[in-house]
Amino acid sequence: MRISKLDELIKKYCPKGIEFKKLCEILDYEQPNKYIVQSTDYNDTFDIPVLTAGQTFILGYTNEKNGVFKATSKNPTIIFDDFTTSFHWVDFDFKIKSSAMKILKLKKDLSFGMDFRFVYFAMKSIQYVPKDHARHWIAKYSLFKIPVPPLEVQQEIVKILDQFTQLEVELEVELEARKKQYEYYLNDLLSFKDKTRQVKWVTLGEVAHFSKTRISAIELNNENYVGVDNLLQDKHGKTFSDYTPENGRVTAYEINDILIGNIRPYLKKIWRATNKGGTNGDVLVVRINDVSKNDLRSDYLYYLLASDAFFDYDNKNAKGTKMPRGDKSAIMKYKIPISSMEEQKRIVQILNKFNKLVNDISEGLPAEIAARKKQYDYYRNKLLTFKEAKNV
Repeated sequence: MRISKLDELIKKYCPKGIEFKKLCEILDYEQPNKYIVQSTDYNDTFDIPVLTAGQTFILGYTNEKNGVFKATSKNPTIIFDDFTTSFHWVDFDFKIKSSAMKILKLKKDLSFGMDFRFVYFAMKSIQYVPKDHARHWIAKYSLFKIPVPPLEVQQEIVKILDQFTQLEVELEVELEARKKQYEYYLNDLLSFKDKTRQVKWVTLGEVAHFSKTRISAIELNNENYVGVDNLLQDKHGKTFSDYTPENGRVTAYEINDILIGNIRPYLKKIWRATNKGGTNGDVLVVRINDVSKNDLRSDYLYYLLASDAFFDYDNKNAKGTKMPRGDKSAIMKYKIPISSMEEQKRIVQILNKFNKLVNDISEGLPAEIAARKKQYDYYRNKLLTFKEAKNV
């Protein structure tokens, strides 16, 4: 590690402390209106990513060639979400989903040396949680101060933090490869292209139904209430909810029910329930019919509905453009293969191993990536902690 060299540079160039400046003194922003995507026909085979700047970041890919923001490793930008204050480093061409974002750049003709990548790392250390949804960048976030050490010190810190970033990137690449392997087996095992494997094809509606039972709001909390917002995209299950209804009755779900986000099906939000709870109309609760429980495993059905084939079907039949919703009638007409219970068990055992490796946040690659991020956050904050110089 290069910490000793950094200490030497700090002693040499700034022994009496570091000057701090507001972000609005360092950065300019551009409204992204001319880069906004027009179509929601996203497809992973297209070339241009559509960015949201939120936790999702890459919403999908478009084939719209006009109005693309040209970013490169030599001409990067920071895309900043004005509502959530989340942001990302971008060094590739892109289009934007919403005008509620800003494209950040260094101010021209700064009187002091500034490494743009250093600014990005310094912004990551700002502890700020937005409490409302109005003009965060202009009114609040841009007033935060960051240290502005001499350029030599900035560049050395960037080199150190990029080492941590590279380790994380390598794990992310491995995770992506494992995900592709998982999706391959998921789709291959459930396609039943091999005619020697005996299977009966039925519609989903023949073996399952949408939950019609209700649960009182007073029985719900942030653990057992599931809204579409706390269902995680790309089949990562769910997290705790930030909202719980205070009164009335909502749709109930039972253990082993399958919950599917019904808004923007291309986000692939799905979770197999491990507890009882409640949800709302934006989440579909699929429950196996009593007469079918001896012929159909819930974990097997989960994998059928977590397949790309199902989500492609759901997305194709969705209604609406800006906020498409799955068609409940069409979903119940989706055809699924029912194999023997022994074969279902074999398939589930294979897919469980892959699923745990690529999706389990307590084990496997996601857990290792989380540990790396924690280590990175620690060193980043430590490296960016400076004594502020007086009388500057």
